[in-house]
Amino acid sequence: MSTTTLERQQPAAVVFDCDGVLLESVEIKNNAFRELFADHPQHLEAIERHHQQHLGISRYEKFRWIYRELLKRNLSAAESAELGRRFEQLVSRAMESCPEVPGAAATLAKLAELGLPLFVASGTPQGELEAILEARAWSHYFTQIHGSPQSKPEILNGIARLLETPLRRLLFVGDGESDHQAALETGVRFVLRETAAQRERFIDYAGPRVTDLEQFAHQLREL
Repeated sequence: MSTTTLERQQPAAVVFDCDGVLLESVEIKNNAFRELFADHPQHLEAIERHHQQHLGISRYEKFRWIYRELLKRNLSAAESAELGRRFEQLVSRAMESCPEVPGAAATLAKLAELGLPLFVASGTPQGELEAILEARAWSHYFTQIHGSPQSKPEILNGIARLLETPLRRLLFVGDGESDHQAALETGVRFVLRETAAQRERFIDYAGPRVTDLEQFAHQLREL
């Protein structure tokens, strides 16, 4: 854990990314991209690298990038919808059984019991995200659950308006560069859930970081 601890001010709410923060599901999405574009083996390394660099961004934005930058062709609305349908099929069953990030369920239960408003801000499509959290029996912990097509800055701004609180009083827990950038753009406090896959991308990050939600809960108790 970083020696930098969270500011000693009770947050007005905690916002969690889903993949890699609540659920150990990042590799499931990696595998789905590899299978979806298995007919283009020369591009798989670039596709996975782009996905890893843009964790938390809608898969549909990634599809557009793959077609534009790698396949050099236009992606029609119908093709995009079909890719999304196949992607969801590839991940849905695995998402039901993938492990939680250590401490996730216990931390959500404790924070909800304390009356701290909790939110989700994810790049996963809205309906799919709601189904994933409902299957875990976690939905009731959250004041709101937000997925794509909303962007994370839009989501964070909306939460601040809902709670009538300054953005700086929100705490966003994320694992990707898009999460960090959304926090910087909006002025929301950020906590990095550090993973081996993302460690090099955050080598210069000086803010608070945790390896799992057990550590996150411990930091919050210090407030």
